[in-house]
Amino acid sequence: MTRIDAIARARSYLQSGEFLSELDRRVAYRTESLNAERKSELYAYLRDELTPSLGALGFESRIIDSPSGRSPFLIAGYHESDSAPTVLSYGHGDTVDGMTGEWRDGLDPWTITTIGDRAYGRGTADNKGQHSINMAALRAVKETRGGKLGFNAKFIIEMGEETGSPDLAKVADVQRDALKADLFIGSDGPRLSAQRPTIFLGCRGGVRIHLDVNLREGAHHSGNWGGVLANPATILANAIATLIDGHGRIKLDALKPPRLTNAIRDALADVKVEPTEDEPALSDNWGDDGLSPAERLYAWNTLEVLALSAGNIDKPANAIPGRARAVLQLRFVVGTKVDGIAEVIGAHLAAHGFPMIEVTTAQSFIASRADLDSPWIKWAAASVEKSSGKRPAVLPNFGGSLPNDVFADVLKMPTLWLPHSYPGCSQHAPDEHILLSVTDEALGIMAGLFWDIGELGKPL
Repeated sequence: MTRIDAIARARSYLQSGEFLSELDRRVAYRTESLNAERKSELYAYLRDELTPSLGALGFESRIIDSPSGRSPFLIAGYHESDSAPTVLSYGHGDTVDGMTGEWRDGLDPWTITTIGDRAYGRGTADNKGQHSINMAALRAVKETRGGKLGFNAKFIIEMGEETGSPDLAKVADVQRDALKADLFIGSDGPRLSAQRPTIFLGCRGGVRIHLDVNLREGAHHSGNWGGVLANPATILANAIATLIDGHGRIKLDALKPPRLTNAIRDALADVKVEPTEDEPALSDNWGDDGLSPAERLYAWNTLEVLALSAGNIDKPANAIPGRARAVLQLRFVVGTKVDGIAEVIGAHLAAHGFPMIEVTTAQSFIASRADLDSPWIKWAAASVEKSSGKRPAVLPNFGGSLPNDVFADVLKMPTLWLPHSYPGCSQHAPDEHILLSVTDEALGIMAGLFWDIGELGKPL
């Protein structure tokens, strides 16, 4: 039996209906981690679904409570040889709210429904479908090799990713011996596009920046007081304009990343950001100058205004508001100095005549990426191309945020992310889905990758 046989076996799971039947069973668990009433479902998914599924592959599993008690974790291990490579994989079984009643044609978010190339259901893309693909690929390789993988494998599955993975780093630190591995392979987030397999090496970080202008209690008649009372909304709008201009260009140097290296530019040279018909078109003349869309999205920082508030926009009164608020978000790459960023922004605003603005930060997460010189990157890219016939996009980091720092910085291992969804998958929205064509390709890619790890004999 050969690599080709393993890939064919993995893809046969989808063609026979076996994969979608298994995924339908997993989607049926209403694992909404933001809903306190679903806590028992979080445990049930790990205990009743994943533990026996991994057990059938020879894994020994245990469920661990998080330090905060918010959500459980599953740690599973399979060992063949002390000299063989060990691979750690990650996934999350929790989802956002199901949004029942908001899906197209009355679809049930907790049941798989296939329409054309799409398989709809909450968690299909984020993330039950993705870790199910990896598990199915492992099974195909093991069956093809007559009951052997050729390497050691471990899993950590969390049930709190949609609440920000608050305890993942703590659990990883305590369980570092159980999670020790030569390589991390995770699958989450979307590919660059449905047509192109993608490997990304980390993620951007993020921090929310709250700007508050509190000048007085209540609102005051704009006819009687206009021209003699400072307007907090006007102050706030002009203050934001000192941070970012009307074309999305960051004006405060402290919010910019280090200069792009040649290695990063080379990695992104053949990467094109091309939205599909049902995705928004890229805006012309938007973002910092001298960068390609791929560099802006995957290698640069962005400052976005997420929300603005002053008065009542639905029922505006003829009155000057007493306060105004804004929430901004800085997405940043490795090397950006974000410690003390609130103080830096506050000093900048004060220097521009806005000392009355209170600056605070919240909901921050860390930027991280694998070493671009890691031999695992070229090895994985070659494997993906061999299986799919397509040269994968290799991105220095994902545009969004994932807990890559836990694996790269806490557990200190090379990190590779191979996502199996695509940008238009509607994750976190009604109508979440995976594409069957991408799933078919992904099953083959992962079976080929796991087969090739088994061929190594020892870590790179």
